[in-house]
Amino acid sequence: MNYKTILASLTALVIAATSSFAQDSHKSGPFQGAKANKGFVTHTTQNGKSTLTLSDDFKAPNTPDPHWQVVDSNGKTYLLDRLMIKGDKMNKSIVVPAYVPDIAKVQMWCAFAEVNLGEAAFEHPVK
Repeated sequence: MNYKTILASLTALVIAATSSFAQDSHKSGPFQGAKANKGFVTHTTQNGKSTLTLSDDFKAPNTPDPHWQVVDSNGKTYLLDRLMIKGDKMNKSIVVPAYVPDIAKVQMWCAFAEVNLGEAAFEHPVK
């Protein structure tokens, strides 16, 4: 085997790996709302699990009980994990439960006041 064959094989492998990762990553539009209006969310799929991650510029809403909430393409909402966890740390990434069929929007929901603090929508629902 010569160096050109090895180099061509490695190049093809890198391109294939990059392409498959890019297909599994989706960026939402910006958060829009009264309390959550900075940043965006990224959806990725790894090992068959759907994960949502907040951007670094996202600011946690200053409300009593903010939670992650997702809306599917039929408009059904799913209240998920708390945004703030022990020690005033932010839960910046969550794994979406398998029973959620797809995700059209990600909302920050105040469970105390039962109000939408802001939402970020995907161009097309993601799975």
